[in-house]
Amino acid sequence: MSVIKLFDSELKIMEVLWQNGDSTAKSIAERLAKEVGWNKNTTYTLIKRCIKKGAIERIEPNFVCHALISKETVQEAETNELINKIYDGSVDKLFAALLGSRRLSADEIKRLKQLVDELE
Repeated sequence: MSVIKLFDSELKIMEVLWQNGDSTAKSIAERLAKEVGWNKNTTYTLIKRCIKKGAIERIEPNFVCHALISKETVQEAETNELINKIYDGSVDKLFAALLGSRRLSADEIKRLKQLVDELE
């Protein structure tokens, strides 16, 4: 399966669907007008782009939008792209950068150790 590349503006549309489930284009436009100040035409254009890319399905009546890809799928693809682009495909370089950039709480360290243990 090929990965669908979404831009930040398209991800805002997807975020509404991931949070709320199936939604009308009108309700997505109203929400994003409040949150980011987009006009209705901008939102509808971005929804149509997501439909064309295969990220959203349009269901009639009432132009209901249904997400065809999960947030986890997009997160995984974006993470892999970051690792490959910035860290030469090295997960341990990414972790070193993350761990070196801020102090972790004892709870965060515990969760990370559990994750590593589960992978072994």
